[in-house]
Amino acid sequence: QVQLVESGGDLVQPGGSLRLSCKASGFTFGYYAIGWFRQAPGKEREGISCISSSDSRDTSTLYRDSVKGRFTISRDNANNTAHLQMDDLKPEDTAVYFCAAVRALCRVVVSGKFLRAYWGQGTQVTVSS
Repeated sequence: QVQLVESGGDLVQPGGSLRLSCKASGFTFGYYAIGWFRQAPGKEREGISCISSSDSRDTSTLYRDSVKGRFTISRDNANNTAHLQMDDLKPEDTAVYFCAAVRALCRVVVSGKFLRAYWGQGTQVTVSS
C-alpha cells in the first residue's frame, strides 16, 4: 500500500530548529516531486517547498518567500525519505506540516494546483515561548 508518513514535529521556542521527515513506501519514490505544505488553524493549506523528481529537468528546489533562507528541503531516494530542515523558526510557522508526492513541476506542486498526489497525515509544529 502507498504510504507517506511525516515525523519530527514538536514544540520549539522561537529561533529554534526542527527537522521533519517524510518516509514513503509502496511506490517509486524517485519518480515523484516532493512538496511540503502547511496549514494553520483557520487558514488555507499552502505549499512552502518542493524538490524535483530524479528524472526531471525541473528546477531542483523551490521555496515560498516566507521560508526562503530558513528552510532547506532534501531527499534521500535510497531510503525513500524526504526532509525539511527548519531553522530560525518563528511563531507564524506554527502549523500542521504535510508532505506530498506529485508527478508535476515544482512550481505546480507549490501552487497546489494538482489533483493527483500521495499525501501524508501531517505532523504538528508549534513555535512558542
